[in-house]
Amino acid sequence: MAIDWSDNIVLAQLSDEPALSDELAGLIDQLSKRANAGESPAEKPAEGDAADPAAGGVPSLVLDFSAVSYINSSNIAQLLQLRRVLSGAGKQLRLCAMSDEVWSVMMVTGLEKVFVTSPDTLTALAGLQLSDSPDTFAENDD
Repeated sequence: MAIDWSDNIVLAQLSDEPALSDELAGLIDQLSKRANAGESPAEKPAEGDAADPAAGGVPSLVLDFSAVSYINSSNIAQLLQLRRVLSGAGKQLRLCAMSDEVWSVMMVTGLEKVFVTSPDTLTALAGLQLSDSPDTFAENDD
């Protein structure tokens, strides 16, 4: 189930199979439509509404895997497709709260190097908010 966490971040709490495939497919479809709507000048949202998901802007996405016990090759393909859609829109995808079984699949396939992961939902959300923040902290070389 996807929840609008903020104007530019969506949190999706994923379920185990067989619902997982359907949930990921729904997210891909929804985000692809938003990304395609943003490409058309006639359908482009007003300047102030660019990050508003309801107005057609593509949000960053946090996927909560806490209820997922395993992922298969179809799920991996869906995750890669989600990543492609989001990166094409200049947004981020964060995976969080993965079980040891799911994490081991990520490690064996080398996908831990492809996806940004966090140990829990709050850390993933905080990381996204900090990376999207216009006020970044500069390192002091003193």
